[in-house]
Amino acid sequence: MQPVNLYDATLPDLQAFLKDLGQPSFRAKQVHKWLYEKGVVDVDQMTDLPKALRGRLREAATIGALEVRTEQKSKDGTRKRLYALPSGHLVESVLMSYRDGRRTACISSQAGCAMGCVFCATGQMGFGRNLTPGEIFEQAARYAAELQQQGERLSNVVLMGMGEPFHNYDAVMVAIRRLMSDLGIGARRITVSTVGLVPAIRRFAGEGLQVGLAISLHAADDDERSSLMPVNRRWPIAELMAACRDYVDATGRRVTFEWALIAGENDDPDTARRLGRLLKGLPAHVNLIPLNPTRGYGGEATVEERARAFVDALGELGIPATLRVRRGIDIDAGCGQLTSAYQEAS
Repeated sequence: MQPVNLYDATLPDLQAFLKDLGQPSFRAKQVHKWLYEKGVVDVDQMTDLPKALRGRLREAATIGALEVRTEQKSKDGTRKRLYALPSGHLVESVLMSYRDGRRTACISSQAGCAMGCVFCATGQMGFGRNLTPGEIFEQAARYAAELQQQGERLSNVVLMGMGEPFHNYDAVMVAIRRLMSDLGIGARRITVSTVGLVPAIRRFAGEGLQVGLAISLHAADDDERSSLMPVNRRWPIAELMAACRDYVDATGRRVTFEWALIAGENDDPDTARRLGRLLKGLPAHVNLIPLNPTRGYGGEATVEERARAFVDALGELGIPATLRVRRGIDIDAGCGQLTSAYQEAS
């Protein structure tokens, strides 16, 4: 019989599993506490379980199904991990540590991506498969366990890794709810990034969650955005903005717009003013980051002077913007750089 991955199991699942092993229901709460409050990744460390039960669990269960293939550490402390899925597909996840104490996991929802954004290494790969809810959740759970062992905790999770989260909507929603219930991460500390799947944005607005929404925008008119992001041909900017307003009305939360600053393409004050007019009246924040390099796209990152001028132009129109520091660039762990060597492995 296939071993049960304990990271796949909710508390009710654990109760049913242990009942099948002839155990009382409180044993499930003990196992759950060891996994998520103490960060244990070895059944033998669950010392308040009877020795016989630990032996049964070693035979009938695993803690995790993802196989670590490689791990890299950037000079800025960012860690990138390459996982092999049980199917053989490869995905990457990233852990970022900040001076203010935040520990943020950037996790993947798909192996590869079907959206085809030209500046994104994952989009250049093509689509492999959707991840299961457990595979999505496990990426964060592993970082959380390791941080607990170091006396720290995972504070934030962003679904900005490989894949389009709303292209795997149901699995992502299950994983998000487990991030909240099992890892104790508040909804406001979880963010989902999408290229703009309009029907899914409206569906997300109706979930009743305070999870953050980030829109990968990168251009302020349809011709420019369609050349960078094919999804814009299906749901152009006007439709996307209407869905964002519906999200704000339903949740009361502002929308974050992500903008990769590409030298000579979308980094000038006139473009900033077009963006400002587009977002006028919408509770929004713009996250700006100089383009991260990828092998399949020839664009280059803007220079700091132009980036600052872009921020200033948005500010003149009352649009708050933050110029983000690029992290993990030396290990290809930045936004848009995750590829996981999927093509080489397939």
